[in-house]
Amino acid sequence: MSQPRNRWIIQIVLVLAVAAFIGVSVIPIIGALNNPQSVSGNTTSSPTNSPASNQKSQLADEVRGYELVLQREPENQTALKGLVQARLQLLSQKARGEVKPADIQAVIEPLEKLAKLNPQQSEYGVLLAQAKQQIGDNEGAAQTYRSILATKPGDLKALQGMVNLQISQQRPEAAIGLLQDTLSAATQANTIQPGSVDVVAVQVLLGSVYAFQKNDTQAISIYEQAIKKDPQDFRPVLAKAMLLKEQGKVDEAKPLFESATSLAPAQYKDEINKAAGIPTPSASASPSASLAPSPESTPSP
Repeated sequence: MSQPRNRWIIQIVLVLAVAAFIGVSVIPIIGALNNPQSVSGNTTSSPTNSPASNQKSQLADEVRGYELVLQREPENQTALKGLVQARLQLLSQKARGEVKPADIQAVIEPLEKLAKLNPQQSEYGVLLAQAKQQIGDNEGAAQTYRSILATKPGDLKALQGMVNLQISQQRPEAAIGLLQDTLSAATQANTIQPGSVDVVAVQVLLGSVYAFQKNDTQAISIYEQAIKKDPQDFRPVLAKAMLLKEQGKVDEAKPLFESATSLAPAQYKDEINKAAGIPTPSASASPSASLAPSPESTPSP
């Protein structure tokens, strides 16, 4: 299979597999750096009077304000959170080539404090690991993920981040080992703390890594195990359907896509139909089009 296919599997299957458990708070680092918007060339007005320039000026003022607060109160969490958000927004204003390691380091410093002050909230640690990965500190990112998983071995945000990091380093076997170990310890972990490990989600992650390795037989076997584990869970059904479609087995994939759509929460149905290649009915397509899910309800990839 081609590299674009592998990337598609990882980006789409993994995101949908754990989308219900990952809030927008773990997206900003990736979003700010992968979707930067150039502030030049999109307006005919002077830079100092353009909306983008005004926003940059306001964000810079916010940054200075939060920094002044933190000089007096280094552990003021409201100021730390505001500083992270403002600096991320400033990053999003820059063109791709304009983002410097120092810009990301400026986000890392308050994130380190937030992660330390809130060890029970893994979102800060995941954001911190993402930021470290962006500046090439892969070992620092890995260590951050390990510190989360040491106390929360079933944390899906940290597991997904660690798996993606290992795959980016061409280490899929390490990712497989991590997920297999998590599954092996899941029964005991869930006995001690019920629900601490989402076994089906971990199985889907594992199957997706096998798909990345082009080991489709093993991937489908894992997806089928997950389907047997919870027949009402749409995630492994969708993952298997997508893999079969990529193999060209459209007839086999079609009923699985239909099943995934029927099982999935409403906010995922349009996205599943897109993956299946089913067009979303338009308002003018038929009199019954008004019964179709609203395009506004479609989740972001």
